[in-house]
Amino acid sequence: MHEAALNSQDSAADQVVLQQILDDAAQLIVGKSETLRLALTCVLAGGHLLIEDVPGVGKTTLAHVLARLLGLDFQRIQFTADMLPADIVGVSIYDREGGRFHFHPGPVFSQLVLADEINRATPKTQSALLEAMEERQVTADGETRQLPEPFFVIATQNPRSQIGTFGLPESQLDRFLMRITLGYPDAESERHLLAGGDRRAMLQDIRPRTDAATLLQWQQRVDQIHVAPALIDYIQALLGATRSSPRWEVGLSPRAGLAILRAARAWAMIDGRAQVVPEDVQAILPSVAAHRLHSLEGDDDPQLRDLLENVSIP
Repeated sequence: MHEAALNSQDSAADQVVLQQILDDAAQLIVGKSETLRLALTCVLAGGHLLIEDVPGVGKTTLAHVLARLLGLDFQRIQFTADMLPADIVGVSIYDREGGRFHFHPGPVFSQLVLADEINRATPKTQSALLEAMEERQVTADGETRQLPEPFFVIATQNPRSQIGTFGLPESQLDRFLMRITLGYPDAESERHLLAGGDRRAMLQDIRPRTDAATLLQWQQRVDQIHVAPALIDYIQALLGATRSSPRWEVGLSPRAGLAILRAARAWAMIDGRAQVVPEDVQAILPSVAAHRLHSLEGDDDPQLRDLLENVSIP
């Protein structure tokens, strides 16, 4: 009884801080409250985030805001066509005095890494992030080096229709827990942006609401959010529907099911709840599933809405 009361108090305190993070972020990323919550959900779930949109809508600013509010070490990597894997991972340089090579870590050795315009680099360079994203480690010169904890990649990419882009392969897309878009702001939010000054300058006034150690504790608490057997049935029904439907080339994998489950737990935690409900799954499903599915009928969003409407809740 006493332990349950303490857990309830911790949950309430966490919810307050998480809401403060969202409120602070909303001061710079105006009119995108749901998108901000999805981004925070992805971080709480310990996953990597892909932001896909046209230039100039705040993708890079969002990554900066999250890093500052969460108190994380931050590095930005600007991907270009002439970039090499060593520019990400690091390079060994020969020391003449010592008579040996010394490894100089690249920008990937940071708690939050912004891979800006990731699809402007060649596939060879993109693949340098694969091991880091999956194993939280990198191998260089035959030696494996652990990355810091926590470790996140927030990648931005421009639409494939733009000149000079290389589409991410399915193997790398699957490393991202969620994909979100910001889109253009509504008229009122855009007016607020135009009248409010430079958002990048406002970043300097942001103060951390938490730190890396607390974030790791939050991630552990996400694992403790209860999931009823009926909810597992619901997720399995959604997975099965994508596999049997002629609308998609390939259905969702078991790893995608695990991603849905973890993201739903993180979404519930932001609400201060100790149990996942079907509405949590419905809230996060498009962001977790869209980049893993390839619709044969064009736009994925209408297909995913139909999926949620046609699969009944147990």
